[in-house]
Amino acid sequence: MRPAPKRAKSGLSHPPDRLHFPAAPNPLRRQATSTPTAILRTDDFPTTLPARIGRASFADRIAVVDEGRPCSYGDLQRDAWAWSARLTEECREGDTGLASQRVAYLVPPGRTHVALQLGIWTAGAIAVPLAVSHPLRELEYVLDDARPRIVVVDPSLPQSHQLAASAKTRRAAVVALPPPSPHPHTPPAPPPGPARGPALIIYTSGTTGRPKGALTTHRNLAAQITALTAAWGWSADDRILHTLPLHHIHGVVNALACALWSGAACEFGSGAPASTWDRLASGEITLFMSVPTVYARLIRAWEEAAAPVRRRWSRGAAGLRLMVSGSAALPVATLERWREVTGHTLLERYGMTEIGMALSNPLIGERRAGHVGLPLPGAEVRVVGDRGHPVAAGEQGEIEVRGPQVFREYWGRPEETAEAFRDGWFRTGDEALVGEAGYYRILGRRSVDIVKTGGYKVSALEVEELYRTHAAIRDLAVVGVPHPEWGEQLRAAWVPAGEGDVPSAGELRAWGKERLAPYKVPHEFAAVSGLPRNAMGKVQKTAVRDMFMEREAGTSNAPPTDPRQASTVPKEPP
Repeated sequence: MRPAPKRAKSGLSHPPDRLHFPAAPNPLRRQATSTPTAILRTDDFPTTLPARIGRASFADRIAVVDEGRPCSYGDLQRDAWAWSARLTEECREGDTGLASQRVAYLVPPGRTHVALQLGIWTAGAIAVPLAVSHPLRELEYVLDDARPRIVVVDPSLPQSHQLAASAKTRRAAVVALPPPSPHPHTPPAPPPGPARGPALIIYTSGTTGRPKGALTTHRNLAAQITALTAAWGWSADDRILHTLPLHHIHGVVNALACALWSGAACEFGSGAPASTWDRLASGEITLFMSVPTVYARLIRAWEEAAAPVRRRWSRGAAGLRLMVSGSAALPVATLERWREVTGHTLLERYGMTEIGMALSNPLIGERRAGHVGLPLPGAEVRVVGDRGHPVAAGEQGEIEVRGPQVFREYWGRPEETAEAFRDGWFRTGDEALVGEAGYYRILGRRSVDIVKTGGYKVSALEVEELYRTHAAIRDLAVVGVPHPEWGEQLRAAWVPAGEGDVPSAGELRAWGKERLAPYKVPHEFAAVSGLPRNAMGKVQKTAVRDMFMEREAGTSNAPPTDPRQASTVPKEPP
């Protein structure tokens, strides 16, 4: 049995925009400038996460809890060895091995997913997680781009059979769950490759309009993990409730890998609001990480619950050690309401697929509303102007990051990789400024073509490209507009192709959901006679966005559209 978590004081007596904790050593407080702290020594890193687990002394501790069933680190490691052997066996016919080969996998979060990921790394291969929520079209894009040697599928998922067929046409081997049962005395696999070897490809939308695979090495991952375990005080006594997707850096590194590195327990939850609240209030959870959209949904569930249930949830959740918000800007109203409900001031941080996490509000110290804190251990961060020169404090510019946690390359895209760096610094494309005491404040994306919604980055260009293939659409522009729960929501202004039947907004959304991940489908469609363009023929997206914002505020002079084009923003996530 795991010991009950230590309960933290809530700090409710402090002002709504800041929370103060008793003074204590804090690595972030030494990072008001961009200089990296000496706490990070990458030469001392074990080569991989499986090697770290193998060298540690927590084999009998709980590693994963899946549907209420605990799995020890020893059993998880044996599962990983069995997966490594199974995947290696699949490659023996070609006698080339799995070193640096890609293994893509469509497997729901849980024990099997974690063991498979560790097994891929133990075999020396590159892990390519696939999103269980994505339609076949987007999964096939990853197959075409990453060219995996092996594709692992869970037959219980609706798209698994089609994906398996697609993988075979691309000459990839297909392995279906379940894996072979590991023998209690299964010997360990051969030692994994060097720390600088490739480890993980996670796909993220870029300014080109199509997802790019960000390739990180084992050294990159170790730097990302140890920065967070040091800054956020991870220990083997922690137990995190994990409800995040496992094709995203937030879920893969921040929540899962940090737990495994520390010998902590990772409990997978359903994500349903009532179930999440019950587990947060159980007294067994010490950590929770999510996105602003989920926190807003949890607040709504709390407000709709009966008074005795609200009291139980609030009292129990107050006992957690830490709650973190990220992947999108956290509205101040959400932060303040969450503090009223639970006694916790959410810790907001900043990062992206290419760099892991770079900035964080402190575990112990001042957490500022609307800010993402200070550079994490090992991260060098600066704000520069258009010519790449650092700007003065208080002036805005683009965030650039340098350090061992920064990814190696965009898979198969050398030119785009080169363009993403300037003199060794990664150019994030995010606008920010450095305020009082070195705290960073994110102002938004430098490009209007990247929309952050519900913790995801969506390329408007990709959505436009798809919808322009619809027979009823001649042209279309997609923009993001501010939204209190989602951060931003997608809107589409479109020009009908002819005089025939005009599809409704609901029909257009349904068409998109068959071809795009749900969060990429615009929430509203407005039919217009034409799109505003500049002298060079480029669509003026600022004008399109302003049109939607004026329409929603009731101040628009734009001509009314067909009533069928007005769609209601759904109360549940897309």
